[in-house]
Amino acid sequence: MNDALFDRSQSAVVLIVDDVPDNLSVLHDALDEAGYTVLVATNGESALQRAVQALPDVVLLDAVMPGMDGFEVARRLKAHPATAQIPIIFMTGLTETEHVVAAFAAGGVDYVTKPIRAQEVLARMSVHMSSAREKRHEQTQATQARNALDAFGHATMAIRLDDTTRAVRAVWQTALARQLLHDYFGVALAQIPEVVLDWLRTESSLAASGREPRSLPIHRETSTGPRQLVFALQQRTGDDDLLIVMREVSDAAVVDAMVQAFKLTLREAEVLYWVAKGKTNRDIGDILGSSPATVKKHLERVYVKLGVETRTAAANLAMGRLRQLNLSVSS
Repeated sequence: MNDALFDRSQSAVVLIVDDVPDNLSVLHDALDEAGYTVLVATNGESALQRAVQALPDVVLLDAVMPGMDGFEVARRLKAHPATAQIPIIFMTGLTETEHVVAAFAAGGVDYVTKPIRAQEVLARMSVHMSSAREKRHEQTQATQARNALDAFGHATMAIRLDDTTRAVRAVWQTALARQLLHDYFGVALAQIPEVVLDWLRTESSLAASGREPRSLPIHRETSTGPRQLVFALQQRTGDDDLLIVMREVSDAAVVDAMVQAFKLTLREAEVLYWVAKGKTNRDIGDILGSSPATVKKHLERVYVKLGVETRTAAANLAMGRLRQLNLSVSS
């Protein structure tokens, strides 16, 4: 049995878990008459198995059963990724405060007391299933958006920053973000490198005061040449978390960005790139296989296109535009 066997557009699926046949019968008939697809389990082990197989829209769970009780069933359902989001409504004759607290602590969203009144159960179910569907829809949209960011090379993570204690923790990361953080820093899931933490605290303060936050470039050497991971601080999310976008670029990508930004030829962009890195005309000639005189001619054309007159002005203009593009020249 699996989720595909049920047409959920026509009928929601309810799993009733109770070790008393009379209770199952009465509730089953009422739910069936109301148009639900009803599954039953008479003990904790079978309840867990059926929940994982069928992924019901809601679980009506008896609190007191021999062997594995309802509280333990709920804890296990909430611990399993496939069933963690299913709303659980406890059915119990226990009304003492500690039992009610235990039901919610185990992951229940609500409880009804025995003897069960079918109309009350139907009303409670409707509310919680509607809420669960909205939450799943939001999570699906968020997941799709994060996957789209990864597909375009923009690794993303959301950071929660406590404005009082300045404590920082990762709320979520895309798969690409986790991979890049591991490649550059060797950190495990949800860990944030200290250099990123320091940058984040500083730049979030600047952003809060209305100033433009600066990007953070991290460099590393690879078998294919130097690369850099650029961190950019974006707007806060709907949950008021800080959104960070990471993009890995190579020197070739920076040169290409200069071509596009300033309408340069490839060779002119290469010359400007090395000027921005502080190289002399002779150094650039050696790198590009040209004479210093040829480099000078390229640089003169760069000056005209950028509307500047000096190396320093050209370098500063190039660096400023790269910062706007969340790129930087590696050192």
